[in-house]
Amino acid sequence: MPHKLRKVRRQRGSRTMGFGQVGQHRKSGSRGGKGRAGGSKHFWIRTVKYEPWRFHKEGFKPPSAKEPEPATINVGELQDLAAKVIGDYGVKGGNELDLTALGIARLLGRGSVSVPLKVKVAYATASAKEKVEEAGGSLVEP
Repeated sequence: MPHKLRKVRRQRGSRTMGFGQVGQHRKSGSRGGKGRAGGSKHFWIRTVKYEPWRFHKEGFKPPSAKEPEPATINVGELQDLAAKVIGDYGVKGGNELDLTALGIARLLGRGSVSVPLKVKVAYATASAKEKVEEAGGSLVEP
């Protein structure tokens, strides 16, 4: 048999049950705010324990370590590029186009080409290779 009544039973009928004036133990002010309020302040421990992805960043990568995307060109742009490079600058070798010398690493297969070109490139997709060979040209991979 309990000798003392619990606080809940003791304070029955006292209107505010030991929480000060009416309204001091209501709404979100007594619970630390609405939603995710205080996630980086008074609820920081909860954030770290249960939602570490919200603020934590893993590791460090200096800007110099991030590799840039390799320069790409589509098959549809080859004809215009060839006209500029071979025509304007008088590059010898007829229809040879060295994309690696121009800083382009990849040849992709969008578009079409109608002029036979001998293209030198580090990487070409299967569809790009097929389209260049269909036009009577060839691909040379170094």
